Amino acid sequence: MAKRDYYEILGLSKQASDDEIKKAYRKMAIKYHPDKNPGDAAAEESFKEAAEAYEVLRDGNKRARYDQFGHAGMGGAGGGGGYGGGGMSMDDIFSQFGDVFGDGGNPFESFFGGGGGRGGSRGRGRGGSNIRIKVKLTLQEIAKGADKKVKYQRLTIAEGVTFKGCSTCGGSGQVRRVTNTILGQMQTASACPTCHGSGKILDKRPSGVDNSGLSHVDELVEIKIPAGVTEGMQLSVSGKGNAGPGGGPNGDLLIQIEEVEDDKLQREGQNILFNLFLNFADAALGTQVEVPTVDGKVKIKIEAGTQAGKILRLRGKGLPSVNGYGTGDQLIQVNVWTPTKLNSEEKELLGKLKNSENFQPKPENGERGFFDRMKEFFQG
Repeated sequence: MAKRDYYEILGLSKQASDDEIKKAYRKMAIKYHPDKNPGDAAAEESFKEAAEAYEVLRDGNKRARYDQFGHAGMGGAGGGGGYGGGGMSMDDIFSQFGDVFGDGGNPFESFFGGGGGRGGSRGRGRGGSNIRIKVKLTLQEIAKGADKKVKYQRLTIAEGVTFKGCSTCGGSGQVRRVTNTILGQMQTASACPTCHGSGKILDKRPSGVDNSGLSHVDELVEIKIPAGVTEGMQLSVSGKGNAGPGGGPNGDLLIQIEEVEDDKLQREGQNILFNLFLNFADAALGTQVEVPTVDGKVKIKIEAGTQAGKILRLRGKGLPSVNGYGTGDQLIQVNVWTPTKLNSEEKELLGKLKNSENFQPKPENGERGFFDRMKEFFQG
């Protein structure tokens, strides 16, 4: 089933400000909150759908990529990973978007003084930090997509560490306070300052482990990179970042794409550019030459009388769009090489030819020939 547009989900235009996005999500989250709609699967699905939209649109980089590539630009890396809220649990949503709901994560506890047990019955903990790494890709890998194994270090709960319930919050992860207002008493909830919302504190820890119970481990993960990615694009593998203190949820692994410069081909959007150098005789007589492409070498025919500056097009030999909208072309610019050193015999031959009528410049259609060819090229 096709995903709905994120702006449509939140009832926003593409020009919406960050504040408008936050307010729209908060309104939908309260409307479809599971504590307000117990047992309503459709409401829960709408709640998750809104969270997925907010997760992308609240982040400047993700939003820019979504605006450019649509849902295809949000494709996850590494199977179960990804950008969206569709794979998030309720606790993930509350933990990641606590700034919208309030310190405790449950809007009904913050605004109405309790009610739903989802936010207060168990602590979710402070989330772990994200890890950012770079992955280098050749043009050939970008053209076809690539499976990459990356090794990195991350923080995880150390072996031998045990936790016990926090005495400050009684294991709920939250502390509540009652304040008097003109409307009467109001109860609010905030993350416990002792356990930082996890509901747990360290009980036993081996030597060398910090107060959060975390230690560094080597991690090896395989990520699937879609074809057509661009320099600077960022992919995400959910839950493969650092573990949260006190058993909080893991952060994400963020993979930034870095293009390896090719020594023969140059990228220009979805198109590939190549400079072909011919000697004068081949350009005049015509020939067949081999040129590199992202798919390997191919042979092309050079017509007799090919002029320097002519641009040849190999359709479909460029790079695919990351959102699946077609493939670019390879553009080959013909350059006629002028020799810089000639022996006496070569000089004599050229001397005999230079005054020949066929060797006199005859620009096609006069001076307009060049402009007509360029117009034809840009119009495709």
